[in-house]
Amino acid sequence: QVQLEESGGGSVQAGGSLRLSCLVSGSIDSNVCLAWFRQAPWKEREGVATIRTGGLFVIGAGRTVYSDSVKGRFAISLDNSANTMYLEMNSLKPEDTAMYYCAAEQIRLGGGSCDFAPRTALVFGTWGQGTQVTVSS
Repeated sequence: QVQLEESGGGSVQAGGSLRLSCLVSGSIDSNVCLAWFRQAPWKEREGVATIRTGGLFVIGAGRTVYSDSVKGRFAISLDNSANTMYLEMNSLKPEDTAMYYCAAEQIRLGGGSCDFAPRTALVFGTWGQGTQVTVSS
């Protein structure tokens, strides 16, 4: 059973940077979709970025997807040796203020895509508890 634990949130001024970490514990397959989501008060949850796990023989391994709101400012990465996923956030804006969650789901044939496409994305079943990011102007 996979468990996820986020860390690295905090308060920063606009234009600053933060790096979030998501420690993945438990058994994880080589074809898993890992993602970052965020939710601001009184707003719907928003997908931020996804990354696929896997080695050299897994098609699409390492592929990343970003929401338009963070493209060019955020970077998702995976350190397999540390079982940790990261979200490097640069040029932060007040509108980036939210609780950030990491999520995981096995990629299965016909089970949906590792992205945020409205009708075809897979449904994430494993979530962390979240870490708060606050950006002041």
